[in-house]
Amino acid sequence: MTMHTPVGWHVELEFREEDDLHTRAAALVRLPDGTEVRAHGRASRHQVDANQPRVGEEIAGARALNELAMQLLSKAHDEIDAESGRTSHPIHV
Repeated sequence: MTMHTPVGWHVELEFREEDDLHTRAAALVRLPDGTEVRAHGRASRHQVDANQPRVGEEIAGARALNELAMQLLSKAHDEIDAESGRTSHPIHV
């Protein structure tokens, strides 16, 4: 039986309230090979909605993480293509 060392990724999310109506999120993941992948997300609140900063953070954060996921999928497929010499086809979820 082969023992595998656990691998972990460090992910950071930062939020910035631009005003009472807009929230921005910045996501960063540091991969074990030293690569950093960054993405951004944004949320806007309609003027008649209650001011709930946490909800804006959740939406902006989810959008940033979704973009981060898409970039990681693209990176992985580029690596597959470079190694195999063929074109892989990512499945979008």
